Amino acid sequence: MAKEQKSANTDAAGAAAESPKSFPSIPAAELLSFLKEIHAAQTWTEKDLAKALSISVAQANDAIAVLQLQGYIEPAGRTGKWRVSEQGNLVSGAKSPRFTRESVEEALSALRDRIKAVNHDPGGAYTVTEAVAFGDFLDDRARVQAADVGIRLQQRADAPSTASAREHAAEFAFLKQLRGKTALIHIQPYQDWMKARTHRDLL
Repeated sequence: MAKEQKSANTDAAGAAAESPKSFPSIPAAELLSFLKEIHAAQTWTEKDLAKALSISVAQANDAIAVLQLQGYIEPAGRTGKWRVSEQGNLVSGAKSPRFTRESVEEALSALRDRIKAVNHDPGGAYTVTEAVAFGDFLDDRARVQAADVGIRLQQRADAPSTASAREHAAEFAFLKQLRGKTALIHIQPYQDWMKARTHRDLL
């Protein structure tokens, strides 16, 4: 997976956090993003995991031990490779690739244009300060899943402040509007790990 400038299931994240081994530097959501991204591959290795998440092979091996413990991955026979289990596909939100890579690229280009428009609108309630996309579209596959996009919003200084619950709902509505009606992208609140792993910067 080439380096370029994926929502976690909270139950899965909790399970990983409670396991005997922990992820001191790799959020569970980031690992699940890899399981989703690698869904179409029959098998993969610790080097694939290390490359996708920009971590060391030693860190990848530690992560693999926990993922196996949780039942999210399993050995692919005696090949020394791994495959994602049915449970791993479920918790990561993986779907059968059904979109063309070109259509996902077009959707991301359109989203980039909408982000630019938002950031140049002086009357808008928010500006977008981070926008990264990741998923199997980063590979050269003919068919891919919808791209995952992490967006960080910042309320404009002159925008009226609201109670936290109402503000959260307002941000969710704004992200939904920013995505539009397309099924080619999934937008979620930005987290720092999204920029640490293989991604594409949309700003």
